[in-house]
Amino acid sequence: MDPLSSLLSGIRAEGSVVSHAVLTAPWTIRFADGAPLTMVTVLRGGGTLLLPDGTERVIAAGDTAIVRGPAPFLLADEPGAVHRPHAEYEINCFTPEAPCSGRELGGIHWGADQGGATALVVGAYRASGHRHERLLRALPPVLVVTEDAEVCAWLESSAADAARFSSGSQALMDRLLDWALVCTLRTWFDQAGADAPSWYRGLADPVLAPALHAFHGRPADTWTVASLAAQAGVSRALFARRFTELMGPPPLAYLTECRMDDAEALLADTDLSLAQIAKTVGYADAFGFSAAFKRHKGVSPSAFRAAAA
Repeated sequence: MDPLSSLLSGIRAEGSVVSHAVLTAPWTIRFADGAPLTMVTVLRGGGTLLLPDGTERVIAAGDTAIVRGPAPFLLADEPGAVHRPHAEYEINCFTPEAPCSGRELGGIHWGADQGGATALVVGAYRASGHRHERLLRALPPVLVVTEDAEVCAWLESSAADAARFSSGSQALMDRLLDWALVCTLRTWFDQAGADAPSWYRGLADPVLAPALHAFHGRPADTWTVASLAAQAGVSRALFARRFTELMGPPPLAYLTECRMDDAEALLADTDLSLAQIAKTVGYADAFGFSAAFKRHKGVSPSAFRAAAA
């Protein structure tokens, strides 16, 4: 499994589809569900994202924005709408008293297109465990990708079809938004260039990619710089130099960082023993793993697990 797939494995649009909404200005939507990630695709019209730190980001037709949670934020037809009478809506999917469905969002219902209205498809994403946290650290508070008109038309049509039929509509919309999240993130990482995380840049490099795929596919193996270089088909010296130039840390430091991040998720999300976790992340025994974890994270595995609990 490649790093992006691994990190996305812990985050899903499970029951969190909120709507295809048609809004007539002035309006605001408050996103208050504390989701790790929220995705907004503008099909027609547009608005301004208002983040807690004061950031304002205009999004227009064809734009898909991904906002990193969990702090609440607003989407308004324009920033001034919050200071004058307007229609107010709220998204709060993850509490029993405010369930969301594919048909309705806090009073916003499916409707016919209206001249000058803004049409959105919105999805909030749940997290299962802690594996996704490394992905969140690689993202800015908000990122925006402009989609092709054909993609937006297809997404709108698919959302409408999902809402039209009750049987399987939620599952269909969940998978649709999972697909859209992966595509949007890949596009943003491709466009980010040097600002993309090192593990993503490495996957695009013809020398490093085979070694990275091998390590992330079999992290429990006893990897060395020589064995990674063999996967890449180059000399040990060339591999180490290219790895450090592109990725930042030396190869073994990168491997340790990834293993410790995986160990954090296993400690927090499973009941595996320290010995089992040690073998899973590539250590021969619990003693060696515990020493490495404390050196890297500053606390022992047992203390980390207790704090996470």
